[in-house]
Amino acid sequence: MPSANMSAQGTPGPFDGPQWPHLAPRSTYLIVAVLMGMVVVLAFFVNGMVIIVSLKYKKLRSPLNYILVNLAVADILVTIFGSSVSFHNNIFGFFTLGKAMCEFEGFMVSLTGIVGLWSLAILALERYIVICKPLGDFRFQQRHAVMGCAFTWIWAFLWTSPPLFGWCSYVPEGLGTSCGPNWYTGGTNNNTYIIALFTTCFMMPLSTIIFSYSNLLIALRAVAAQQKESETTQRAEREVTRMVIAMVLAFLICWLPYAAFAIVMATNKQVVIDPTLASMPSYFSKTATVYNPVIYVFMNKQFRDCLMKLICCGRNPFGEDETSTASTRTDVTTVSEGGGNKVSPA
Repeated sequence: MPSANMSAQGTPGPFDGPQWPHLAPRSTYLIVAVLMGMVVVLAFFVNGMVIIVSLKYKKLRSPLNYILVNLAVADILVTIFGSSVSFHNNIFGFFTLGKAMCEFEGFMVSLTGIVGLWSLAILALERYIVICKPLGDFRFQQRHAVMGCAFTWIWAFLWTSPPLFGWCSYVPEGLGTSCGPNWYTGGTNNNTYIIALFTTCFMMPLSTIIFSYSNLLIALRAVAAQQKESETTQRAEREVTRMVIAMVLAFLICWLPYAAFAIVMATNKQVVIDPTLASMPSYFSKTATVYNPVIYVFMNKQFRDCLMKLICCGRNPFGEDETSTASTRTDVTTVSEGGGNKVSPA
């Protein structure tokens, strides 16, 4: 771990005092603090709105929307235990809360981060099952949604508790102002854990997302091809294609750097990475708490309508005509809105 090596050379440890200018200039810490501060404010706002609007409007409480609320809860917890702590620590330039809090932060951020990752995978799988009907005339019900949400938390706990019992550990990362799994120091315990975590909590959800959305797009294109004369169907197919691409790219942008850094360090200890560069994947992954609700929820027309009603005190800001027009949109677009169960035009 970079900070541990520097401590051996007379630099204060990550819990002892400011790491500038030993690991990076003070300006670097302040820039990261500003970034984390923005993430904290935006993540609390957008995820808070998701939860508030979902609680207020019953029509948003469909089984397919349960996982969106689960995702929002996970994102808020990441913000509380990860982004907020990082914001505070970067202001002072070191992990001010001590080793025990470092381990707790590493555990909570890993736990809620994995819940978020698998929530995206379960969401994709749910849409694939409902739209493509690989199980035949299967009806997605409340108990299935609850089981999906429960799976994300149980699976995440299974993979974040081992460091608390000796398989790997949670340590300060990069600049020494946030904590995560130890992918720095090597050793059989650390390396095997990082590889297992990479496989089960990055590659598996990513594969699920790509498989589900690929099959979903194939189904949508088949419907669009059968109805070439229908402008509504063609437009809906293009909208869903753009959203699916945005979903996959956002997933990769937020999580691929962190996963790549971890696996490279776990398999090649000769690689020397600058502390600032080593910290960036962790901080960048925390920005997913802002991207997730924007892509998965705020691009959901049904949710947007409810949000506007809440903001406008129950009135529909668009008027009846536009609402009526919007209601005639093809059901195929509900793939991107967390609802619906068919790929045929209204």
